[in-house]
Amino acid sequence: MAAYTAIVTVRLKRGVLDPEAETTKRALERLEFELEDLRSADRFEIDLDADSEAAAERRADEMAERLLANPTIHDYEVEVGRRE
Repeated sequence: MAAYTAIVTVRLKRGVLDPEAETTKRALERLEFELEDLRSADRFEIDLDADSEAAAERRADEMAERLLANPTIHDYEVEVGRRE
């Protein structure tokens, strides 16, 4: 087995209200930053052992599907890299 780090990024789907992002966007605009849109996201870094990078990605994907994200309102992406 090898050591991997999986990064799971979870964000609300487009069209789902994101009050945290809206509040932050308004604050940035008051500070005179110009932006078109802003979305908030949660990032989870998971250290795990697996037989391969593909196996680590499958496990992280299952974690996202079962707990980290609600597929009805969230999109998520999984990135896996070998840990030194």
